[in-house]
Amino acid sequence: MVIVTRPVSVLFVCMGNICRSPTAEGVFRALVRREAAELAIEIDSAGTHDYHLGAPPDLRSQAAARRRGIDLSGLRARQLVAADFERFDHVLVMDQRNLADAAAIAPASYAARLRRFMEFAPELELDEVPDPYDGDQSGFEQVLDLTEAASRGLLRRLRAEGARSSSS
Repeated sequence: MVIVTRPVSVLFVCMGNICRSPTAEGVFRALVRREAAELAIEIDSAGTHDYHLGAPPDLRSQAAARRRGIDLSGLRARQLVAADFERFDHVLVMDQRNLADAAAIAPASYAARLRRFMEFAPELELDEVPDPYDGDQSGFEQVLDLTEAASRGLLRRLRAEGARSSSS
């Protein structure tokens, strides 16, 4: 008998899906590729609002990520939908507003899948990844720093929970 398992799935969520959540997607994707290629993990991002549907990540996000060897250029903004809560094991939001907005969309039976991304970097003692959109380039660098720390914590957690190997 062959047992087929699906990959663990992670969705990163911010407001417009052009700064923080695509950065988190790119950072986590790169980390998994570099340090956990044996794990089957589906990774995506979305926004709670429809401001930028189909748009690539903010050019400042792309530039900051590119300086760290991460390419975000192929990503496109999409909006969070209720079906995402069924599809993704982990729906990780960047701040309190996104938490409230996503919770309003989440079917009750899947609400437990919704968490703040920074919970995976408790050592930083931060609850939120600040939105860099209206600031200068330093905000985009901060988003990268925070998402890298939280991505490492998330990967540790997934390994501890026994994330599925791509060879299973």
